[in-house]
Amino acid sequence: MTKATRRGFLQGASATVALVSSGVLRASGAQDRIHVGLIGCGGMGSNHLRVLSARRDVQVDYVCDVDKQRLAAAARLVESQTGTAPRAVGDLRRILDDKSIDAVFIATPDHWHAPASVLALDAGKHVYVEKPCCHNIFEGRCMVEAVRRSGKRLQVGTQSRSTEVVREAMERIRAGEIGEILVAKAWNSQRRSSIGKSQPTDPPPHLDFDMWLGPCPVVPYRPNMLHGIWRWWYDFGCGDIGNDGVHDLDVACWGLGVTTHPTTVSCLGGKYFFDDDQQFPDTQYAIFEYPVEGSTTRKKQLIFEQRIWSPYVQEGYENGAAFYGTDGMLLIGHTVGWKLFGPRNKLIAERSGPADLVAHHQNFFDCIRDQSKTLNADVMAGHLSATLVHLANISARVGRTLQFDPKTEQITNDQEAAPMVRRRYREGHWAVPRLA
Repeated sequence: MTKATRRGFLQGASATVALVSSGVLRASGAQDRIHVGLIGCGGMGSNHLRVLSARRDVQVDYVCDVDKQRLAAAARLVESQTGTAPRAVGDLRRILDDKSIDAVFIATPDHWHAPASVLALDAGKHVYVEKPCCHNIFEGRCMVEAVRRSGKRLQVGTQSRSTEVVREAMERIRAGEIGEILVAKAWNSQRRSSIGKSQPTDPPPHLDFDMWLGPCPVVPYRPNMLHGIWRWWYDFGCGDIGNDGVHDLDVACWGLGVTTHPTTVSCLGGKYFFDDDQQFPDTQYAIFEYPVEGSTTRKKQLIFEQRIWSPYVQEGYENGAAFYGTDGMLLIGHTVGWKLFGPRNKLIAERSGPADLVAHHQNFFDCIRDQSKTLNADVMAGHLSATLVHLANISARVGRTLQFDPKTEQITNDQEAAPMVRRRYREGHWAVPRLA
């Protein structure tokens, strides 16, 4: 079992246990249930299904996947937990056309996150979408506008935002326990595997590869393209900075207190270790600079570093974020906990605990039922952290520092980099996301 698979399994198992202990497995009349469909039945999708199927206030009516084997396994999972088999479909439009469906969970590859979300919002569905919420900056803006025009709720799958342990750390930061924070750092250090090298071939018969491509330009199938491996290809993923790294970038943004995009981005990186087909850097060091509101001279800085060939912790954690204040420092390890240090590196407080998927689901459903409640990871929070992913990757590709306009969401100083804020789409495809 790989590290990523093991994490997902433990997360799903602990989530179900947490449901039982928290009393969420409560009786609920059929008229009170929220009816949902799951789109994307892979690793994280299966974790969502385990949690959703354990609830009595939610009914999983649909599962959707382009892989017939994964689709069948997902349907069996729901039936084994609820006694009722969901409808299993290969086209997400079947779910969106059903007016009885209240919400969808989107756990597809990255290139489908925004297209599926925009379609679902425009169809009147609430959306829970995995991170990063979009494949490029333009798509993030499309999602923001779709939420506005639909009036529906969208939660991004950055579970730390709903995790009590992390929320307490953020409260301590806001209370000024480490003083003023001008620099935050996020990091992703772990050992990934090579994806090898391959040649185009025919897709397996159980896979609808054309539907899997969706609005992307048509490319030939390769055996090291999916499942899961898509995240290392420019057309479909965002690299590991958009996979594990975005969790830590999101927490870093949250703690740093930034509510807009950076204005300057510089990222050096490349393939320093792996000799295979993956296209994104295995090594990255990015610096983002933010203006301080109300000042024309002061700035804040966010740093991200990644080594996906190095299974060694830094600051005590494999993946995490650090906040450097004028009176102390706070370190957070993703799904582990945090430590707060005061002057002279004195340990003041600490707490441990994993990311809480159940709480993130609960916040989403609470907000569907009560419009006065606030989502913990709304579309704008997801857009801000995803934009950091995309800007870092663009800067690494062109090898230059970029100037970015937070209002227009355009790169202003580099003609090669500027078009990379969006992507090419398949001409006339029904899932191409739109701004209005």
